[in-house]
Amino acid sequence: MKTLRVALAMTLAIGMTAMASARSIVDINVDKAEKQMEYMISTLKNPGVDNPVSVKNDGTLRLMRPDDWRSGFFAGSLWYLYELSGHEKWRTLAEKYDTSIEEVKNLTSHHDVGFMIGSSFGNGYRLTDNASYPAVIVQTARSLCTRFRAKAGVIQSWNSFKQWKCPVIIDNMMNLELLFEATRLSGDYRYYNIAISHIEHTLANHFRADGSCYHVLNYDTSTGAVTAKVTAQGYADESAWSRGQAWAIYGFTMAYRYSGDIRYLNQARKTFEFMRNHPNMPNDHVPLWDMDAPEANPERDASAGAIIASALLEMAKYVPVSESKSYRKYARSIVESLSSADFLAQEGSNGGFLLMHSVGSKPANSEVDVPLNYADYYYLEALKRLRDWGEK
Repeated sequence: MKTLRVALAMTLAIGMTAMASARSIVDINVDKAEKQMEYMISTLKNPGVDNPVSVKNDGTLRLMRPDDWRSGFFAGSLWYLYELSGHEKWRTLAEKYDTSIEEVKNLTSHHDVGFMIGSSFGNGYRLTDNASYPAVIVQTARSLCTRFRAKAGVIQSWNSFKQWKCPVIIDNMMNLELLFEATRLSGDYRYYNIAISHIEHTLANHFRADGSCYHVLNYDTSTGAVTAKVTAQGYADESAWSRGQAWAIYGFTMAYRYSGDIRYLNQARKTFEFMRNHPNMPNDHVPLWDMDAPEANPERDASAGAIIASALLEMAKYVPVSESKSYRKYARSIVESLSSADFLAQEGSNGGFLLMHSVGSKPANSEVDVPLNYADYYYLEALKRLRDWGEK
């Protein structure tokens, strides 16, 4: 009996230490994030309107228009800061940024309105129950559904160009959360059914046998046939573009949350295991921009690391205990790496962004080894999810 009591005491002590440690890394880095955000806001001419996405070569902030696919992430980061800190100033500013991009709800020219409105209005409604937000979310879902191609069963990503008539990118999985939420808010299952159709075709067509995914598929909208499997942002058509793998892990985990279909969770697990076991995965678990990049010292992609960490902390809720512990441990190792001096910017530097060393599009030589607002967003989301685990 004495041995049992000692064992229980040790287990409780270990558990309490782990919980305190989880809160500690969150508290420390939320404090740093608030100071960085305060610095960035102080440099803006029109806070609440000027929307930062990265930095220019001269170190000044690169701003974006409301119709840029990344326009909701800055507001989303403010919402997470509000949630993590409890400080009302972040809520007030987040609401201003939401208002500045509300026109996105009627945008039909591309597929990324789910990113844009989900990260901003979606988080705002989750945290405040603002009665005006559901109408924006549902109208945005209605706009996104105009891009559904019924015979192919998918939501078209980019508009037709060159030889691509109906390109669908793996990133598009992330926009489907908007449709699930629209059904939850409106009761209209058309949005849910379109999301499931897109997921099913992505599951059937986008993945290789090893669990990795292609970036771009082209569909024939008259027959539904896949006519090309290529890349636009990776090193090669058959390489593993890291942020694409991250979108797949996150997107299929989210799909399981709303559908309960175990096949979706299993795909997320398989793609993660591909990344975890890849021989080129760095020891700190922050991926190369492409896992098959041929350079001697390939750039890292902090955004891919943040997305994977956040996804794993959700995935850990749905799997057996031993696997859950493994996923949480791996996610925490990514967060610790991103929170180190190697990736987390010093206060007053990096244009006010939190993370350094992300890659937008290496083939286009666009936003290579720079801060990106969506890297910060998913980093803060990972901190929030890590805190949730710690507090349990």
